[in-house]
Amino acid sequence: QAQLVESGGGLVQAGGSLTLSCAASGLTFSNYAMGWFRQAPGKEREFVARIAGSGGITYYTDSVKGRFTISRDNAKNTVYLQMNSLKPEDTAVYYCAATARRYWGSRDLGDYDYWGQGTQVTVSS
Repeated sequence: QAQLVESGGGLVQAGGSLTLSCAASGLTFSNYAMGWFRQAPGKEREFVARIAGSGGITYYTDSVKGRFTISRDNAKNTVYLQMNSLKPEDTAVYYCAATARRYWGSRDLGDYDYWGQGTQVTVSS
């Protein structure tokens, strides 16, 4: 059974940085594109970033471009989200997800096969 486990969330002041990790098990990691999503209180879960299985292609939602970087280490079965210049509006539960159906990943939640349990990121002003 595939499993995704996020870590690295926490409380940070505006302008600070955090790096989230998502460790995968029970799947052939390099065959899966990975995505990061987030859900703020009272809002729908939204796309943040995605990366192809090979790691060569990445996409970001406009609000995080230039501040967040998605990367992966296929030898460690881990995907990362480096978050810099954090803003209070980045406060949310962050989820990683895996899809074998979309080589480049996807913005759509329904395209993903597996989800992690989420990690809380809180940015104070």
